[in-house]
Amino acid sequence: MIQGLNHFTILASQREATLAFYVGLLGLREGPRPNFDFPGAWLYADGPEAVLHIVLGRTPASTLPGTIDHVAFNARGLAATQARLQAAGVAMDLRPLLPGAPLQLFVRDPDGVRVELCFDPAEAAPVPD
Repeated sequence: MIQGLNHFTILASQREATLAFYVGLLGLREGPRPNFDFPGAWLYADGPEAVLHIVLGRTPASTLPGTIDHVAFNARGLAATQARLQAAGVAMDLRPLLPGAPLQLFVRDPDGVRVELCFDPAEAAPVPD
């Protein structure tokens, strides 16, 4: 049976823009990758296993969105993340759900992949009196 998510793969058209988004803005780090016969990158979070595989130079099977709706990462540092994204001109959609539920921050990568960042609800700014 499934025990958890190992990684996901995206097809990207621009290496530098994609790395700037996932590494520079979202805080993943580029790390070891097998010597495949196609270009790409493996990105890591805090652990020893890659969470995102980037493949360059392949045409997506479909040009219609929705094959996979989005990918979600657990994240921390909501205010700093919002500041970095805003400074980079990245559109954001913050969705607080039920009280005590994670805060969802949705963004799109340079190729239009929808990315959800899930923050602990304790990171929400206090509501002014």
